[in-house]
Amino acid sequence: MARNLRRQWPGNLAATGVPRRERRPCSYDAYVPDTLVGRPIVLDGAVAADVADAELAIAGLNGRARALVDTEALARILLRAEAVASSRIEGLEVGPRRLLRAEAARHLPDAHADVTATEVLGNIDAMVFAVQAVDVGGPITVDLLLEVHRRLLSHTRLSTHGGVIRTEQNWIGGSSYNPCSAAFVPPPPGHVTTLLADLCAFCCTDDLPTVAQAAIAHAQFETIHPFIDGNGRTGRALIHVVLRRRGLGPRVLPPISLILATRARSYIDGLTATRYNGVATGPAAREGLNVWVGTFAAACTRAVADASAFEDKAADLQQQWRTRVGRVRAGSATELLIGALPGAPIITVESAARLIGRTFKPANDAVTRLVDTGILRQISIGRRNRAFEAPDVISAFTALERQLASPEGDTHSSAPARPVPASKNR
Repeated sequence: MARNLRRQWPGNLAATGVPRRERRPCSYDAYVPDTLVGRPIVLDGAVAADVADAELAIAGLNGRARALVDTEALARILLRAEAVASSRIEGLEVGPRRLLRAEAARHLPDAHADVTATEVLGNIDAMVFAVQAVDVGGPITVDLLLEVHRRLLSHTRLSTHGGVIRTEQNWIGGSSYNPCSAAFVPPPPGHVTTLLADLCAFCCTDDLPTVAQAAIAHAQFETIHPFIDGNGRTGRALIHVVLRRRGLGPRVLPPISLILATRARSYIDGLTATRYNGVATGPAAREGLNVWVGTFAAACTRAVADASAFEDKAADLQQQWRTRVGRVRAGSATELLIGALPGAPIITVESAARLIGRTFKPANDAVTRLVDTGILRQISIGRRNRAFEAPDVISAFTALERQLASPEGDTHSSAPARPVPASKNR
């Protein structure tokens, strides 16, 4: 039975540099959710229809991608967008061009490290690892979640906490010094391991629609809040792990976090609605779960619509590039690079060679040809490092993020609901 546990915070009257009222002992309620395995879950008719629409949309995106844009390129740019949005929910603000430059600079010896961008890149690495670590029907384990979290924090000041289940009480909102005025207090640390094991066992079941399972798993993870930091980003990676395990997003995953970030109030309200008190079969449990699953399913459908619009734009850009370049041999380095650029809009010659599986010379020739036709332009990364960017793709990526930030999907009629990069190249 889901319940609140009354706890006492000991306080620390001897602490210095802390307001007196924050040093006092106080009481708070820590929430312990029901376990998920074996819990009866009933979706209302309208919510079940929303879930079916979302699954049809995600499957359709995966089915169409091969015909329009190189699947790996589309998957990379959408995964990058997803990681940016998930990080932004956590307060890490990085625009597309800044992130792409930092990504291109990673393999260069003397490039200046962008600390914030590096943390977002860690989110991308963790998400890539997560979705590649689970095959269709494969197990989702606590060890997998710990490894995702370890990778997420590996290049941050909190790296020593990466992959470590918390042993202290944490909380959300309120004071920085105690949980007594918090908006939400997760379970005490003694409950975390059992709840995580139950969550992973639930993620390995197949009796619920995939989107509903992903929604419930994410909400439960955020409720457990098993880590000192990075819970939100790990929990949003879990969404895609569930989709991949169930075979719904085998090649392309929609940027769901971008929509959740846009509808932040609905996102928080939806998670909160799942935190009922009482039995799992009660009306509060059923209503709260349906509120959240419906919100999540709608976010999935919207994410697919905007991802499809980006895919169309990328396909149009590639057609324009082929026209500008003129005749190219099928399978040539130039043709391969045109196919890969939507997923890697900032490259070096070395990274281009790795990207298309060619040696340095044909990659360099392809880059030169795309520079000569205005598709790429030379930029500098660090002090002496030469790189090249595809400004058309960066503009399209920026437009995608702005579109996803608009409640109505159109920034001309509905202003972005959260901070977004400027619409023009700078």
